[in-house]
Amino acid sequence: MAKAQDTHPIVIGIDSFGDITSDDAGRPFDQPENIRALVEEGVLADESGLDFFGLGEHHIEEMPLSAPDLVLATVAARTSRIRLGSAVTVLSSDDPVRVFQRYATLDALSNGRAEVILGRGSSKESFPLFGFDLADYERLFEEKLELFAALRSEQPVTWSGTTRAPLPGLPVFPRTASGALPTWVGVGGSPSSVARAARYGFNLMLAIIGGNPARMTRLAELFRQSITQFGFGSRPIGVHSPGHVAATDEQAVEEFWPFYETFMLEARYQRGFPPITRELYEHELEYGSLYVGSPETVARRIAKTMRLLGATRFDLKYGMGPMPHSQIMENIRLFGTEVAPLIRGHLAHGDTAHRRQDARAGVPAERSTPTT
Repeated sequence: MAKAQDTHPIVIGIDSFGDITSDDAGRPFDQPENIRALVEEGVLADESGLDFFGLGEHHIEEMPLSAPDLVLATVAARTSRIRLGSAVTVLSSDDPVRVFQRYATLDALSNGRAEVILGRGSSKESFPLFGFDLADYERLFEEKLELFAALRSEQPVTWSGTTRAPLPGLPVFPRTASGALPTWVGVGGSPSSVARAARYGFNLMLAIIGGNPARMTRLAELFRQSITQFGFGSRPIGVHSPGHVAATDEQAVEEFWPFYETFMLEARYQRGFPPITRELYEHELEYGSLYVGSPETVARRIAKTMRLLGATRFDLKYGMGPMPHSQIMENIRLFGTEVAPLIRGHLAHGDTAHRRQDARAGVPAERSTPTT
Protein backbone atom coordinates (compact mmCIF):
# COMPACT_ATOMS: atom_id res chain seq x y z
CA MET A 1 0.00 0.00 0.00
CA ALA A 2 1.35 3.41 -0.98
CA LYS A 3 1.91 6.14 1.55
CA ALA A 4 0.28 9.51 0.94
CA GLN A 5 2.75 12.28 0.31
CA ASP A 6 2.56 14.39 3.44
CA THR A 7 4.01 17.48 1.78
CA HIS A 8 0.82 18.04 -0.23
CA PRO A 9 -2.46 19.21 1.29
CA ILE A 10 -5.57 17.06 1.05
CA VAL A 11 -7.85 18.41 -1.70
CA ILE A 12 -11.44 17.23 -2.16
CA GLY A 13 -13.33 18.47 -5.21
CA ILE A 14 -15.98 17.75 -7.81
CA ASP A 15 -16.07 17.63 -11.60
CA SER A 16 -18.82 17.86 -14.20
CA PHE A 17 -18.85 17.19 -17.93
CA GLY A 18 -21.90 19.41 -18.33
CA ASP A 19 -24.35 16.52 -18.75
CA ILE A 20 -27.83 17.73 -19.68
CA THR A 21 -29.88 17.53 -16.51
CA SER A 22 -33.62 17.83 -15.86
CA ASP A 23 -36.18 19.25 -13.48
CA ASP A 24 -38.06 17.15 -10.94
CA ALA A 25 -40.78 16.39 -13.50
CA GLY A 26 -38.21 14.84 -15.85
CA ARG A 27 -38.17 17.75 -18.33
CA PRO A 28 -34.64 18.05 -19.76
CA PHE A 29 -33.04 21.46 -19.42
CA ASP A 30 -32.33 23.26 -22.66
CA GLN A 31 -28.67 23.95 -23.31
CA PRO A 32 -28.55 27.59 -22.08
CA GLU A 33 -30.47 26.58 -18.93
CA ASN A 34 -28.05 23.71 -18.37
CA ILE A 35 -25.02 26.00 -18.58
CA ARG A 36 -26.58 28.36 -16.04
CA ALA A 37 -27.24 25.37 -13.76
CA LEU A 38 -23.51 24.59 -13.81
CA VAL A 39 -22.82 28.02 -12.36
CA GLU A 40 -25.22 27.33 -9.49
CA GLU A 41 -23.49 24.00 -8.88
CA GLY A 42 -20.11 25.69 -8.68
CA VAL A 43 -21.41 28.28 -6.23
CA LEU A 44 -22.92 25.54 -4.05
CA ALA A 45 -19.62 23.62 -4.13
CA ASP A 46 -17.92 26.70 -2.70
CA GLU A 47 -20.61 27.23 -0.07
CA SER A 48 -20.41 23.55 0.93
CA GLY A 49 -16.70 23.74 1.70
CA LEU A 50 -15.25 21.84 -1.26
CA ASP A 51 -11.74 22.70 -2.45
CA PHE A 52 -12.12 22.43 -6.23
CA PHE A 53 -14.76 22.76 -8.94
CA GLY A 54 -13.83 21.43 -12.38
CA LEU A 55 -15.57 21.40 -15.76
CA GLY A 56 -14.57 19.02 -18.55
CA GLU A 57 -14.60 20.08 -22.18
CA HIS A 58 -17.10 18.28 -24.43
CA HIS A 59 -18.71 19.07 -27.79
CA ILE A 60 -21.79 16.85 -28.00
CA GLU A 61 -25.51 17.47 -27.59
CA GLU A 62 -25.69 15.49 -24.33
CA MET A 63 -22.73 17.46 -22.89
CA PRO A 64 -22.74 20.93 -24.50
CA LEU A 65 -19.79 22.28 -22.52
CA SER A 66 -17.46 23.57 -25.22
CA ALA A 67 -16.18 26.64 -23.32
CA PRO A 68 -15.77 25.60 -19.67
CA ASP A 69 -13.39 28.48 -18.92
CA LEU A 70 -16.21 30.97 -19.53
CA VAL A 71 -18.48 29.13 -17.10
CA LEU A 72 -15.65 28.97 -14.56
CA ALA A 73 -15.08 32.71 -14.90
CA THR A 74 -18.73 33.27 -14.01
CA VAL A 75 -18.36 30.98 -10.98
CA ALA A 76 -15.21 32.91 -10.02
CA ALA A 77 -17.20 36.15 -9.88
CA ARG A 78 -19.65 34.61 -7.39
CA THR A 79 -17.15 32.83 -5.14
CA SER A 80 -14.05 33.75 -3.18
CA ARG A 81 -12.40 30.54 -1.97
CA ILE A 82 -12.86 27.44 -4.15
CA ARG A 83 -10.25 26.58 -6.78
CA LEU A 84 -11.49 26.39 -10.37
CA GLY A 85 -10.20 24.48 -13.36
CA SER A 86 -10.70 22.24 -16.34
CA ALA A 87 -11.43 18.55 -16.07
CA VAL A 88 -10.06 18.11 -18.71
CA THR A 89 -8.98 20.46 -21.50
CA VAL A 90 -8.44 18.50 -24.71
CA LEU A 91 -5.03 19.97 -25.50
CA SER A 92 -4.53 17.91 -28.65
CA SER A 93 -7.25 19.79 -30.54
CA ASP A 94 -6.59 23.21 -29.02
CA ASP A 95 -3.82 25.81 -29.23
CA PRO A 96 -1.56 25.63 -26.15
CA VAL A 97 -0.97 29.38 -26.27
CA ARG A 98 -4.71 30.11 -26.15
CA VAL A 99 -5.26 27.51 -23.43
CA PHE A 100 -2.58 29.13 -21.31
CA GLN A 101 -3.96 32.62 -21.95
CA ARG A 102 -7.53 31.61 -21.08
CA TYR A 103 -6.58 29.96 -17.79
CA ALA A 104 -4.10 32.68 -16.87
CA THR A 105 -6.99 35.12 -17.37
CA LEU A 106 -9.21 32.94 -15.19
CA ASP A 107 -6.43 33.00 -12.61
CA ALA A 108 -6.52 36.80 -12.60
CA LEU A 109 -10.31 36.95 -12.37
CA SER A 110 -10.38 34.44 -9.52
CA ASN A 111 -7.49 36.04 -7.64
CA GLY A 112 -5.14 33.10 -8.09
CA ARG A 113 -7.59 30.18 -7.88
CA ALA A 114 -7.25 28.73 -11.40
CA GLU A 115 -5.63 25.52 -12.53
CA VAL A 116 -5.78 23.35 -15.64
CA ILE A 117 -5.95 19.61 -16.23
CA LEU A 118 -4.66 18.68 -19.68
CA GLY A 119 -5.62 15.51 -21.53
CA ARG A 120 -5.65 13.82 -24.90
CA GLY A 121 -9.41 13.36 -24.76
CA SER A 122 -11.25 10.05 -24.44
CA SER A 123 -14.07 11.64 -26.45
CA LYS A 124 -12.71 12.58 -29.83
CA GLU A 125 -15.47 14.78 -31.27
CA SER A 126 -13.24 17.87 -31.04
CA PHE A 127 -10.76 16.52 -33.60
CA PRO A 128 -12.94 16.71 -36.74
CA LEU A 129 -14.64 19.83 -35.36
CA PHE A 130 -11.35 21.76 -35.37
CA GLY A 131 -9.79 20.06 -38.37
CA PHE A 132 -7.37 17.62 -36.74
CA ASP A 133 -6.59 14.12 -37.96
CA LEU A 134 -7.02 11.33 -35.42
CA ALA A 135 -4.06 9.63 -37.06
CA ASP A 136 -1.95 12.36 -35.42
CA TYR A 137 -3.46 11.68 -31.97
CA GLU A 138 -0.19 10.93 -30.17
CA ARG A 139 1.97 13.47 -31.96
CA LEU A 140 -0.51 16.28 -31.36
CA PHE A 141 -0.55 15.72 -27.62
CA GLU A 142 3.19 15.18 -27.27
CA GLU A 143 4.14 18.37 -29.10
CA LYS A 144 1.46 20.53 -27.53
CA LEU A 145 2.26 19.32 -24.03
CA GLU A 146 5.91 20.20 -24.63
CA LEU A 147 4.86 23.69 -25.72
CA PHE A 148 2.55 24.13 -22.75
CA ALA A 149 5.40 23.21 -20.40
CA ALA A 150 7.47 25.99 -21.97
CA LEU A 151 4.58 28.48 -21.72
CA ARG A 152 4.13 27.68 -18.06
CA SER A 153 7.56 29.18 -17.31
CA GLU A 154 5.98 32.58 -18.18
CA GLN A 155 9.17 33.58 -19.96
CA PRO A 156 9.60 34.31 -23.70
CA VAL A 157 9.13 31.01 -25.52
CA THR A 158 11.26 29.59 -28.29
CA TRP A 159 9.62 26.46 -29.70
CA SER A 160 9.12 24.71 -33.01
CA GLY A 161 7.24 21.60 -34.05
CA THR A 162 4.98 20.16 -36.73
CA THR A 163 1.55 20.86 -35.23
CA ARG A 164 1.51 24.69 -35.21
CA ALA A 165 3.61 27.71 -36.13
CA PRO A 166 6.90 28.15 -34.23
CA LEU A 167 7.42 30.66 -31.43
CA PRO A 168 10.73 32.55 -31.93
CA GLY A 169 11.31 33.82 -28.40
CA LEU A 170 7.90 35.45 -28.01
CA PRO A 171 6.38 36.50 -24.67
CA VAL A 172 2.86 35.31 -23.85
CA PHE A 173 0.42 37.29 -21.70
CA PRO A 174 -1.15 37.58 -19.20
CA ARG A 175 1.19 36.27 -16.56
CA THR A 176 -0.16 34.81 -13.34
CA ALA A 177 0.40 36.33 -9.91
CA SER A 178 2.13 33.17 -8.66
CA GLY A 179 4.31 32.80 -11.76
CA ALA A 180 3.29 29.17 -12.38
CA LEU A 181 -0.21 28.07 -13.36
CA PRO A 182 -0.98 24.81 -11.48
CA THR A 183 -1.08 22.14 -14.18
CA TRP A 184 -2.13 18.49 -14.12
CA VAL A 185 -2.11 15.81 -16.78
CA GLY A 186 -5.07 13.44 -16.84
CA VAL A 187 -4.08 9.80 -17.41
CA GLY A 188 -6.38 6.86 -17.98
CA GLY A 189 -3.93 3.97 -17.61
CA SER A 190 -0.96 4.38 -19.93
CA PRO A 191 2.52 4.11 -18.36
CA SER A 192 3.96 6.23 -21.17
CA SER A 193 1.49 9.01 -20.33
CA VAL A 194 2.51 8.85 -16.68
CA ALA A 195 6.20 9.11 -17.59
CA ARG A 196 5.47 12.01 -19.95
CA ALA A 197 3.66 13.96 -17.21
CA ALA A 198 6.66 13.41 -14.93
CA ARG A 199 9.11 14.48 -17.62
CA TYR A 200 7.56 17.96 -17.72
CA GLY A 201 7.09 18.21 -13.95
CA PHE A 202 3.29 18.27 -14.06
CA ASN A 203 0.96 16.90 -11.38
CA LEU A 204 -0.76 13.57 -12.11
CA MET A 205 -4.53 13.05 -12.23
CA LEU A 206 -5.54 9.39 -12.50
CA ALA A 207 -8.90 9.12 -14.26
CA ILE A 208 -10.35 5.86 -12.93
CA ILE A 209 -13.84 5.36 -14.32
CA GLY A 210 -14.17 1.65 -13.63
CA GLY A 211 -12.51 -1.42 -12.18
CA ASN A 212 -10.58 -1.95 -8.99
CA PRO A 213 -8.48 1.16 -8.24
CA ALA A 214 -5.68 -1.11 -6.99
CA ARG A 215 -4.70 -1.67 -10.63
CA MET A 216 -3.44 1.94 -10.66
CA THR A 217 -0.89 1.45 -7.88
CA ARG A 218 1.83 0.63 -10.40
CA LEU A 219 1.15 3.89 -12.25
CA ALA A 220 1.23 5.91 -9.05
CA GLU A 221 4.54 4.35 -8.09
CA LEU A 222 5.91 4.88 -11.60
CA PHE A 223 5.04 8.56 -11.34
CA ARG A 224 6.77 8.96 -7.98
CA GLN A 225 9.89 7.26 -9.29
CA SER A 226 9.88 9.19 -12.57
CA ILE A 227 9.28 12.63 -11.08
CA THR A 228 12.29 12.07 -8.82
CA GLN A 229 14.46 10.86 -11.70
CA PHE A 230 13.60 13.96 -13.71
CA GLY A 231 14.67 16.12 -10.78
CA PHE A 232 11.36 17.79 -9.96
CA GLY A 233 10.93 16.46 -6.43
CA SER A 234 7.51 15.56 -5.09
CA ARG A 235 4.36 16.27 -7.10
CA PRO A 236 0.80 15.48 -6.00
CA ILE A 237 -1.30 12.61 -7.35
CA GLY A 238 -5.05 13.00 -7.72
CA VAL A 239 -7.91 10.64 -8.53
CA HIS A 240 -10.97 11.42 -10.67
CA SER A 241 -13.86 8.91 -10.43
CA PRO A 242 -17.66 9.00 -10.76
CA GLY A 243 -20.12 8.78 -7.90
CA HIS A 244 -23.26 9.96 -6.18
CA VAL A 245 -24.15 10.68 -2.55
CA ALA A 246 -27.56 10.57 -0.85
CA ALA A 247 -28.79 10.23 2.72
CA THR A 248 -28.61 6.42 2.68
CA ASP A 249 -26.90 3.76 0.61
CA GLU A 250 -30.21 2.47 -0.72
CA GLN A 251 -31.35 5.92 -1.84
CA ALA A 252 -28.05 6.74 -3.57
CA VAL A 253 -27.86 3.37 -5.34
CA GLU A 254 -31.43 3.57 -6.64
CA GLU A 255 -31.13 7.20 -7.71
CA PHE A 256 -27.95 6.62 -9.68
CA TRP A 257 -28.70 3.26 -11.31
CA PRO A 258 -31.07 4.26 -14.17
CA PHE A 259 -28.74 7.02 -15.35
CA TYR A 260 -25.64 4.86 -15.03
CA GLU A 261 -27.35 2.04 -16.94
CA THR A 262 -28.33 4.36 -19.79
CA PHE A 263 -24.84 5.85 -19.97
CA MET A 264 -23.16 2.44 -20.01
CA LEU A 265 -25.51 1.12 -22.69
CA GLU A 266 -24.65 4.08 -24.93
CA ALA A 267 -20.95 3.80 -24.12
CA ARG A 268 -21.06 0.13 -25.09
CA TYR A 269 -21.76 1.09 -28.68
CA GLN A 270 -19.65 4.24 -28.81
CA ARG A 271 -16.55 3.08 -26.91
CA GLY A 272 -16.78 -0.71 -26.75
CA PHE A 273 -17.64 -0.90 -23.04
CA PRO A 274 -18.88 -4.28 -21.75
CA PRO A 275 -22.62 -4.95 -21.37
CA ILE A 276 -24.01 -3.56 -18.11
CA THR A 277 -26.21 -5.47 -15.67
CA ARG A 278 -27.46 -4.68 -12.19
CA GLU A 279 -25.10 -7.36 -10.86
CA LEU A 280 -22.08 -5.68 -12.47
CA TYR A 281 -23.26 -2.31 -11.16
CA GLU A 282 -23.40 -3.58 -7.58
CA HIS A 283 -20.01 -5.26 -7.98
CA GLU A 284 -18.55 -1.93 -9.10
CA LEU A 285 -20.10 -0.28 -6.03
CA GLU A 286 -18.42 -2.77 -3.72
CA TYR A 287 -15.03 -3.28 -5.32
CA GLY A 288 -14.63 -0.86 -8.22
CA SER A 289 -14.33 2.86 -8.87
CA LEU A 290 -17.95 3.92 -8.52
CA TYR A 291 -18.43 5.85 -5.28
CA VAL A 292 -22.17 5.69 -4.62
CA GLY A 293 -23.78 5.60 -1.20
CA SER A 294 -24.31 7.41 2.06
CA PRO A 295 -21.75 10.00 3.20
CA GLU A 296 -19.99 7.49 5.48
CA THR A 297 -19.83 4.76 2.81
CA VAL A 298 -18.50 7.10 0.13
CA ALA A 299 -15.99 8.74 2.48
CA ARG A 300 -14.59 5.42 3.66
CA ARG A 301 -14.14 4.09 0.14
CA ILE A 302 -12.55 7.30 -1.15
CA ALA A 303 -10.13 7.42 1.78
CA LYS A 304 -9.18 3.81 1.11
CA THR A 305 -8.45 4.58 -2.55
CA MET A 306 -6.41 7.66 -1.69
CA ARG A 307 -4.27 5.74 0.80
CA LEU A 308 -3.86 2.88 -1.64
CA LEU A 309 -2.50 5.15 -4.37
CA GLY A 310 -0.73 7.69 -2.19
CA ALA A 311 -3.10 10.33 -3.56
CA THR A 312 -3.74 13.61 -1.79
CA ARG A 313 -6.58 14.75 -4.03
CA PHE A 314 -9.92 13.25 -5.04
CA ASP A 315 -12.36 14.79 -7.53
CA LEU A 316 -15.81 13.18 -7.72
CA LYS A 317 -17.32 13.26 -11.19
CA TYR A 318 -20.90 14.05 -10.16
CA GLY A 319 -24.15 13.84 -12.09
CA MET A 320 -25.02 11.73 -15.09
CA GLY A 321 -27.58 13.10 -17.50
CA PRO A 322 -30.45 13.53 -17.29
CA MET A 323 -30.34 13.22 -13.49
CA PRO A 324 -32.68 15.76 -11.83
CA HIS A 325 -30.91 18.95 -10.86
CA SER A 326 -32.29 18.75 -7.32
CA GLN A 327 -30.54 15.39 -6.81
CA ILE A 328 -27.32 16.84 -8.18
CA MET A 329 -27.47 19.81 -5.81
CA GLU A 330 -28.15 17.56 -2.81
CA ASN A 331 -25.23 15.35 -3.86
CA ILE A 332 -22.93 18.40 -3.96
CA ARG A 333 -24.17 19.62 -0.58
CA LEU A 334 -23.64 16.24 1.08
CA PHE A 335 -20.26 15.72 -0.55
CA GLY A 336 -19.00 19.06 0.70
CA THR A 337 -20.56 19.27 4.15
CA GLU A 338 -20.40 15.59 5.18
CA VAL A 339 -18.22 13.45 2.92
CA ALA A 340 -15.21 15.75 2.65
CA PRO A 341 -14.76 16.16 6.44
CA LEU A 342 -15.15 12.39 6.90
CA ILE A 343 -12.48 11.72 4.26
CA ARG A 344 -10.08 14.05 6.03
CA GLY A 345 -10.82 12.33 9.32
CA HIS A 346 -10.20 8.86 7.87
CA LEU A 347 -6.94 9.96 6.30
CA ALA A 348 -5.77 11.67 9.47
CA HIS A 349 -6.67 8.93 11.90
CA GLY A 350 -7.09 5.79 9.76
CA ASP A 351 -10.29 3.76 9.53
CA THR A 352 -9.21 0.69 11.50
CA ALA A 353 -11.93 1.30 14.07
CA HIS A 354 -14.59 1.43 11.37
CA ARG A 355 -13.42 -1.83 9.82
CA ARG A 356 -13.50 -3.52 13.23
CA GLN A 357 -16.98 -2.16 13.86
CA ASP A 358 -18.23 -3.45 10.52
CA ALA A 359 -16.63 -6.84 11.11
CA ARG A 360 -18.36 -7.19 14.49
CA ALA A 361 -21.68 -6.29 12.84
CA GLY A 362 -21.13 -8.74 9.99
CA VAL A 363 -21.30 -5.98 7.37
CA PRO A 364 -19.21 -6.13 4.13
CA ALA A 365 -16.07 -4.04 4.42
CA GLU A 366 -16.97 -1.51 1.73
CA ARG A 367 -20.61 -0.80 2.54
CA SER A 368 -22.32 -0.14 5.82
CA THR A 369 -25.91 -0.80 4.71
CA PRO A 370 -27.44 -3.14 2.11
CA THR A 371 -27.60 -2.01 -1.50
CA THR A 372 -30.87 -3.71 -2.33
